[in-house]
Amino acid sequence: MQNILTVDKIEKYYGNKGNVTKAIDNISFSVNKGEFLGIMGPSGSGKTTLLNCISTVDSITTGKITINEKDITKLKAKSLEKFRRDELGFIFQDFNLLDMLTAYENIALALTIQKRGAKEIDRLINEVAAKLGIEAILSQYPFQLSGGQKQRVACARAMVTEPSLILADEPTGALDSTSSRLLLDSFEKLNQEDQSTIIMVTHDSFTASYTNRILFIKDGRVFNELVRGNDTRKEFFNKIIEVVTLLGGDVSNVL
Repeated sequence: MQNILTVDKIEKYYGNKGNVTKAIDNISFSVNKGEFLGIMGPSGSGKTTLLNCISTVDSITTGKITINEKDITKLKAKSLEKFRRDELGFIFQDFNLLDMLTAYENIALALTIQKRGAKEIDRLINEVAAKLGIEAILSQYPFQLSGGQKQRVACARAMVTEPSLILADEPTGALDSTSSRLLLDSFEKLNQEDQSTIIMVTHDSFTASYTNRILFIKDGRVFNELVRGNDTRKEFFNKIIEVVTLLGGDVSNVL
């Protein structure tokens, strides 16, 4: 299988000599094309820091991160900006949509920055909108949309440039249970039908049960790993609960 991401013995320190915090402690793993990887861990475990380092939002202290055989830790500012724009798609908990733009225009923004032609932009937006079931709301502004609709627009914006890697940080955190299911069903469809490669940070066991594999992070290190294999989502969910219990997390999220 084609390797998309390799994280090799990375560490991340914050602070100065008198007060140093090790947020990431010698983490290594890889992700192949078409994987849907979840990253879980209690608050302060380092899971969001790990995602920020992979997304180039934050820099590592030691180690190496390779995406599509390119060492992103060595990229200079301009090259890094282009790499982030062309290779990565981002989905945030708080949507990050621009209020003065319609859903269509929010999705189009990334393509416009890439200087795509108008016809190509229209084709790509309509294709991704059809996959996510948001064709009917493209002309509406964010204030006219529900939380679930906003997050599916944000998902479309992340997907439309056809990035190598989609990075989602607590994407269901601001959604109700029905909207969460609709979004996760969309993720699952994109992963299975389009072979989209997704890395998702979540604290929620139900959300994590949609992934193919989960890394559990504790105190900046990989505590455990679960692979779904042939398990049903409910079977996988039960295994997740067992590990979350060992981590001392919240097991109140149920199917």
